[in-house]
Amino acid sequence: MCGIAGFVESSDTRSPFNTDSSRTLVHRMCDVIRHRGPDDEGVWVAEGVALGMRRLSIIDLSTGHQPIHNEDSTVWIVFNGEIYNFRELRQELEAAGHAFYTATDTEVIVHAYEQWGKGAIARLRGMFGLAIWDTTSRTLLVARDRIGIKPLHYATVGGRFYFGSEIKSLLEAPDLPRELDAAALDHYLSFLYTPRDGSIFKSVRKLPPGHLLTWTDGRIGIEQYWQMPAAETFRGSEEDAVEQLHAVLKDAVRSHMISDVPLGAFLSGGVDSSLVVGLMSELSSARVKTFSIGFDEPEFDELDKARQVADHFGTDHHEFVVKPDGVDILDRLITHFDEPFADSSAIPTWYVSEMARRHVTVVLSGDGGDELFGGYERYLPHPRVVAFDRYSPRALRRVAAIAAAGLPHGMRGKNFLRHVARDEQGRYLDAIRYFGTDEKPALLSRDVRSAIEGPDPETRLARHFERFAQLPWPSQMMRFDAETYLPEDVLTKVDRMSMAHSIESRVPLLDNDVVAFASALPAALKIKNGRRKHVLKEVAATLVPREILDRRKQGFGVPLGTWFRGNLRELFADTLLSPASLQRGYFQPSFVQRIVDEHLTGKRDHTLRLWQLVVFEKWQQQYVNSFPLSAPALPSAALAQSS
Repeated sequence: MCGIAGFVESSDTRSPFNTDSSRTLVHRMCDVIRHRGPDDEGVWVAEGVALGMRRLSIIDLSTGHQPIHNEDSTVWIVFNGEIYNFRELRQELEAAGHAFYTATDTEVIVHAYEQWGKGAIARLRGMFGLAIWDTTSRTLLVARDRIGIKPLHYATVGGRFYFGSEIKSLLEAPDLPRELDAAALDHYLSFLYTPRDGSIFKSVRKLPPGHLLTWTDGRIGIEQYWQMPAAETFRGSEEDAVEQLHAVLKDAVRSHMISDVPLGAFLSGGVDSSLVVGLMSELSSARVKTFSIGFDEPEFDELDKARQVADHFGTDHHEFVVKPDGVDILDRLITHFDEPFADSSAIPTWYVSEMARRHVTVVLSGDGGDELFGGYERYLPHPRVVAFDRYSPRALRRVAAIAAAGLPHGMRGKNFLRHVARDEQGRYLDAIRYFGTDEKPALLSRDVRSAIEGPDPETRLARHFERFAQLPWPSQMMRFDAETYLPEDVLTKVDRMSMAHSIESRVPLLDNDVVAFASALPAALKIKNGRRKHVLKEVAATLVPREILDRRKQGFGVPLGTWFRGNLRELFADTLLSPASLQRGYFQPSFVQRIVDEHLTGKRDHTLRLWQLVVFEKWQQQYVNSFPLSAPALPSAALAQSS
């Protein structure tokens, strides 16, 4: 596991390539992501190219130094991730005549590229962000794994193409524009995170999951090499599905346990992590090390459930309780995300990673089970919505829309009427969004609204439903989440928080073979008679007591609402109503004041939305106040107010 960074430049750049300054810059780009790889740094610089990496040694500790090259040094690579089928690929490549000088999975990718060109990327089973430089064609290839477990950012400035595992590496480039992307802010306010192919900085992009990018002398091509299957092809019985899924999961966990350093697992006490721990215990000759986080609030605390699972499998178990002062790490969280990210479960993920790093270097997690097998409560229709649809003709939905639009802010029933007036896709997006499209005119300043280009965030995300329209509605929701919420929220959170503590998190439930098999299963096997994750629970039942499996799902939530009604209630007011915050020009002060007042007086619970605004303000303090000479451009209103 590593962090990678670097740049290439075209032949028509204004100034000659300077090897010394390029080496200095790529060292800086690597140094700011030292946390991703504290064990080693490697840099290779040649005419027009600079590749760098920070290494967290996991496999082949003695000879895995990057960048790595082929036999005649015509192909070079920097790589972040793990390839779980590298041994099989190596055997195939050696049979084809390739010679290796390390035992790493990284070198396998180099020779695979030699053998199959960019087609090699689709043959990789694992998680990765990588960059390959071909000296013969002077082409850079960058690629990201199928699901988006590992990150990859890039930017084009003049004749230079920059790339890096984290945005902070790109921000080391002195010529990188820092203008804020108003559309990305709009997306963040809707869904807690920025778009899958953009960032809060207009100049910085994310390479989407399952995509590769080629750069040749300034010409860029982006293509999708993999996408979620759009057909449910499994035709066996439920017993067949349970048996085959068990085998696929066991093989995935086995492959994910390959490591030359200590290994453990995150254990929440839920189905997914319990299943992973159970399979690890079957496959390991030693006690599995497990790590759990809890809270003082019983509604959010699952330590007793995690402890029950740990006792059942006899693991070497470790626990930590997060207190209300856990939000004190917010500034550090923002440093590692580099952009606004408001999923508050980043807080416990930080602490469980910090605890685990004292004992292991690699952990397995249960992420992905909800999206692949139907675990979220929102996949089941709400009884009130079902009742409305049963007794209400289509025309009444139009009446509901008109009535909702006419009701004032905060009026009882407004949100329900707005919700039921929509079609299935619209209702789903309405259920997962935070600040809605109808609220944005009151929230955003006129300058920000005028700077937003293109359709609103809900419309943009709705396009992910199009390819799956022929599937049952529950399957459409799961695939939508697998393409949006999973990579941009869940996996982003786990990557940044684990790597902040130099720990590698692996996700066997998102193994290539597991994703392929899960996608083939019909929705009726995933959600059966209202039981979510039915087929996965049937597999888990061969390992875990049934009383553990059918408990109410809690999720990895944080008791922010309780905390902010107690000793931390002033954080909203002190942060959001400060003169500096109100004068930035992004939000209308009257709207912010209103929702703070409504929250503090108990009129309405705005905890999560206020948390979004707090995170954005804290991001401003780090990335604007602290770097005034390279800050994101502010709206004109803010400039006028500060002049």
